[in-house]
Amino acid sequence: MTVQEAIALAGELGFTHAHELNTGKLEFLQEVRKMCEENRCGKYGRSWSCPPGCGTLEELEKKAGKYARGIIVQSTGQMEDDFDVETMQETERLQKERFFAFAERMREREPDCFPMAAGSCTLCESCAYPNPCRFPEKQMPSMEACGLFVSKICEDSGAGYYYGPQTITFTCCVLW
Repeated sequence: MTVQEAIALAGELGFTHAHELNTGKLEFLQEVRKMCEENRCGKYGRSWSCPPGCGTLEELEKKAGKYARGIIVQSTGQMEDDFDVETMQETERLQKERFFAFAERMREREPDCFPMAAGSCTLCESCAYPNPCRFPEKQMPSMEACGLFVSKICEDSGAGYYYGPQTITFTCCVLW
């Protein structure tokens, strides 16, 4: 699949933005991974898509290193004010819905692709971790769990990250 075909697919699925990912600039940073260890979201050590279940930085970097192409996909919501939690939650829900569909379609065309989501996997109401994952072929780590500094990845790829006052944007990517 070409990057242009992936961008067109992203448009069909309703993403607000899609941009080629600069795979040569990916940095897997321990500082980002340490934020996961602070466990503010409560998923550290409780989900296969989060550390330590998703693998070490070295394993993730090695996996990502075999891919030459990538795409960033984003959903941006316009909030009524800085505290518009409903729009934040709805934008996140839409991003997850779109991204699961996108990853599924990418896997049909590129079975060995590497999707990285925004936030922890939500396929199951409750993750089976540390027992085997119920859907290992569908779950995906977050970009942050992989040690990626999302705003820097966007900047290095010439993609936007901030789209103006009172906006919220969720970002995911796929490598193939």
